[in-house]
Amino acid sequence: MPSFDIVSEADLSEVDNALNNLSREISTRYDFKGSNCSVEHKDGVITIFADDDLKLKQIHEILRSHLHKRGIEPGQLDYQKTEPAAGMSVRQNIVVKQGLEKELAKKIVKDIKGAKLKVQVSIQGDSLRVSGKKRDDLQAAIAFVKGLGLEQPLQYNNFRD
Repeated sequence: MPSFDIVSEADLSEVDNALNNLSREISTRYDFKGSNCSVEHKDGVITIFADDDLKLKQIHEILRSHLHKRGIEPGQLDYQKTEPAAGMSVRQNIVVKQGLEKELAKKIVKDIKGAKLKVQVSIQGDSLRVSGKKRDDLQAAIAFVKGLGLEQPLQYNNFRD
């Protein structure tokens, strides 16, 4: 029985590469000269230290462009609340989403079942397994999920015939 998995993953090595490029750009840009702005990455959490909110917003723009060049979509990032740090500086954590959350997985399953497609969907941890009798049914399911317009980017892998 043909099947495939719906997952949401970000390559953390590509995130590291983008952050290295970001750090290099911060060190060479004129508007960041003399500032204490830095970016750290640990276990899927990006931490940005900036002198003020303006520099934080500039770092956000640079970060988005570098991540986009590396194939990481903006929907993969979960921006946390900005916190005050030492002095007038600010700190913000950004979580790189890995896997589907339960609510999103349940919504996708409900939508697929509501569309009366000839496939079965099951939640398997932080991914979905879609199986059907024909390859065409699975391709219709992929097209349907792509058409839902979800904010979090999804990948379709592990296709088995």
